[in-house]
Amino acid sequence: MPRNTTRAEPGRRELTADDRAGSLFVQSVEKALTVLSAFHHADGPLSLSDIATRARIDRSAAQRMVHTLRILGYIRRDAGERGFVPGLRILDHTLDYLRLDPLVRQATPVLQELRASIRERVDLSLFDELRMIYAIRLQTKRQTFNTSIVGHSVPTFCSSGGWAMLAKLSDTQARDIIDRSDRRPFTPHTMTDPNEIMDHIAQTRANGYALTLNQILSGEIAMGFPVLNAKGEPVAAIHVAGSLSEWTPEEYVRKVAPLGQQAARAVSQY
Repeated sequence: MPRNTTRAEPGRRELTADDRAGSLFVQSVEKALTVLSAFHHADGPLSLSDIATRARIDRSAAQRMVHTLRILGYIRRDAGERGFVPGLRILDHTLDYLRLDPLVRQATPVLQELRASIRERVDLSLFDELRMIYAIRLQTKRQTFNTSIVGHSVPTFCSSGGWAMLAKLSDTQARDIIDRSDRRPFTPHTMTDPNEIMDHIAQTRANGYALTLNQILSGEIAMGFPVLNAKGEPVAAIHVAGSLSEWTPEEYVRKVAPLGQQAARAVSQY
C-alpha cells in the first residue's frame, strides 16, 4: 500500500554501551530528546503512556521528562486536554538552524529567483543519508499543507534530490544507501528494485540532473540538482516540482534543466 509523505525515517544507529559509558555522555539529555522524538509520527496529541511506549522508557521516567519539558515550554497540553503536543519553544531551535546555516542563507535568494522564473514549486533539501530534509520550500497553490512545510522529508532512494545526491557518490556508496532504505512505495510507480534505481542513478550522473515521474506523488514530475560543499561532496539538492498534467517530460527538461543547473552552481561551495 502506498504510504504518506509526512516524514521519512533517518538511518538509525543504535547507541552502544561504550557510547553511553563516556563521562561526557548525559543520559538524561538522551531521554529528553527521545521524548520529544516521540511526536515524529504522531497524528494528534499523545498520552503519557503513548510517549513512554514510543520513547521506549518506563511511564515514571516519561512523566518526569514530560513535566520538566512542559515547565520549559517544549511540551504543552493540547487545547482539548486530550494529551500532549510539542510546545512553542521548539520553533526557536528551528529558527536558529535556518538563520545560522550558511547554505540556507546563500540558497534563499537563488531559489526565490528560480521560483520567479519557473513558476513551479522550488525546494532546497539537505542530504541526511537515507532521507532528504526540506529546509526551504517555495510552493505553488497546488501544494497541500503537509508537503509545503519545512522539515518534511522524503527518502533518498526515490526522490529527485536523492538521486542527485546518489549520483555524486560511488556506486558502492549509492547501493549501500539504497539497500538500507525502507523501499515501501509512495505511489504505484515508485521504483523499489535496487538494480532499476541504480540504472537511473547512472543516467542522472550522465545528465548532471535527476528526473523523476510519479515517484513521491502521482502526477508529479520533479527534477533534482546537486549542491556540493567545498570538498565536492553532495550536501543538498535543489528540487523543482511540477504537474504531468501541465508538462511533458521533454518540455520540462528543456525549461527547467538549464535554470536548475545554474542555480545549483550558484549555491555550491566548490
